[in-house]
Amino acid sequence: MVIPLLTALILREWNPLLDFLISISISVTTGILLIFCGWETHENKTKVEGKHGFIIAAISWLVLMFLCSIPYVLSGHVQSVLDACFDVMSGFTTTGLVLTQDLDHLSVSLNMWRHLLTFVGGQGVVVLALSFMLKNLGGAYKLYVGEAKDVELVPNVLGTARIIWKISIVYMIIGTTALWLCGIYIGLSPLSAFFHGLFIFESAWSTGGFAPNAQNIMYYHSFSYEIITIILMMLGSLNFGLHYAIWQGNKKELIKNIETQSFFITSFIACAFAVVRLSQLGIYTDAVSIFRRVVYNVLSAHTTTGFSNIYSQQFISDWGDFGILIIIIAMLIGGSACSTAGGFKGLRVGIVFKGLIADIKKLLSSERSIKIYKYHHIKDFILTDNLVKTSALIIICYVLLFAINTALGAFLGYPLASAAFEAASVTGNVGLSIGITSTSMPTILKVQYIIAMYLGRLEFMAVFALFGYIIGGIKTLCTTSVKHSS
Repeated sequence: MVIPLLTALILREWNPLLDFLISISISVTTGILLIFCGWETHENKTKVEGKHGFIIAAISWLVLMFLCSIPYVLSGHVQSVLDACFDVMSGFTTTGLVLTQDLDHLSVSLNMWRHLLTFVGGQGVVVLALSFMLKNLGGAYKLYVGEAKDVELVPNVLGTARIIWKISIVYMIIGTTALWLCGIYIGLSPLSAFFHGLFIFESAWSTGGFAPNAQNIMYYHSFSYEIITIILMMLGSLNFGLHYAIWQGNKKELIKNIETQSFFITSFIACAFAVVRLSQLGIYTDAVSIFRRVVYNVLSAHTTTGFSNIYSQQFISDWGDFGILIIIIAMLIGGSACSTAGGFKGLRVGIVFKGLIADIKKLLSSERSIKIYKYHHIKDFILTDNLVKTSALIIICYVLLFAINTALGAFLGYPLASAAFEAASVTGNVGLSIGITSTSMPTILKVQYIIAMYLGRLEFMAVFALFGYIIGGIKTLCTTSVKHSS
């Protein structure tokens, strides 16, 4: 919170300055209380097990959701604490759906806060915490994995966390500079162009979808601005391990990696189907408009960024049911594992597809022949039945969550296509909206969408571990109470 605090101080935004001072005071007090609560565990040298990593990651996100909502509430730009928590979770999970009111008149410091949340959330709040550790913490890797990341760039998990942030900072300098210069070129003042460039970079790289204005990318009316954001959101959707491998000089990894192969194949198919269908409908007639309106929004959906340069109602009026279906599938697939993107990931799609091909080959081959199947993801891995099963189970979890969200939206009276579109957006942490997400939507839907964003970003396991831990604790408490009463 020091960054938006300093922003408010430099720009003389006195009310936001006071808001962040209050928020910092509450956050520091909460932190001190949590340190004292955890002191006994520290003194007893309690061993951090795998389940603890998942549980700590899951709890951290919930605690931070409430703490980080304080500046929103104090600003007066949200109608309720629930709306503030919704936007914070949307930012942390890099979803990009918005309930904050009057975006065009937000203070620069609050906008800094919004986009900082999505930037931190893209890399991971646990990754940020680990980056500041002075020595290797016992169980650090378990905390890291608990946040749905498993790539090891170097043997030390703290080193991995710092490299992830170094990669992001380098791209931040390059991306912000490009957007800043482009902003000046299209007519923004140098200072305004800088803040717009920084905010849009943070959203594009983190595949977050937030923008400092209500019209999102439409605000800029610039083909060059859209081209830069396409490059950034595609880079952000790639695995950090892939970035590191290329930085190390292994450029062939971009072609050999099963994840990039899966991503580019599904992206091409989705764009091709959408372009053909919308061309048939006569909605977009020239190549430039097709690229800017169709390809841009499909790639935004597939990278789970959520930027859009058309109005939400145009998905209904112009794209039709088939166009909406393409966007839904793209949002659910998402980007790469261990990236800033959401969805059930191209890696799992590639693994399940290779597993299916391997099973077909096994059926057609001789029973005496034993063949080992592999896939390449930074390095060669053996394709085991257990790995295929795990990947398929995660995909099934995403599909079930999508079905539940769709059913709830339809039950509350929204058209099925609209309910499915919004459900895919929150499940895949995308942020594209067809118009359902608003301050007037039912409270139960706001709560369900928060849960869906939370589950989708942590990829279920950490949250399931937390739920299991709570249920186990309740059972133990009940058993103890019965024994004492007996």
